[in-house]
Amino acid sequence: MISPRPVLFRPVLLLCLALCIAPALAQTSEKQPLPAWERLSAADREALIAPIRERWNANPDQRARLMHHAQRWQSMTPEQRRDVRHGMKRWSHLDPEERIRARALYGEMRGMTPEQRKALRARWKAMSPAERDAWVDAHRKVKAPKR
Repeated sequence: MISPRPVLFRPVLLLCLALCIAPALAQTSEKQPLPAWERLSAADREALIAPIRERWNANPDQRARLMHHAQRWQSMTPEQRRDVRHGMKRWSHLDPEERIRARALYGEMRGMTPEQRKALRARWKAMSPAERDAWVDAHRKVKAPKR
């Protein structure tokens, strides 16, 4: 009778153990809903606020902009906030070239009527990649400084 090789036995044993333990770990790692702000500890509140405090103190010339954004956020509907979050997520996934294109398009569309925007979108979709690059080069504004 041939005995199983210890080298092969260990990985199989570890896999079996992992499969047996996984359901128990999944149950213990279920996320509990977090409490309302008023029920957070002072340390948790501080952890949430600290990044904003740092930005506020580090950028005195940006404080008016930060306040404007905070006030604007407060005035938004839940749907508008969802749309903003979606846009921020999309932006974070763009590569540098795509961001340049997006800035150029936004800069042009900013002052357009809805009809003009629709026409530009249709033109953009009909352009070849080379034509789009030429359009971006022609409409690129000076790059805004990083925040």
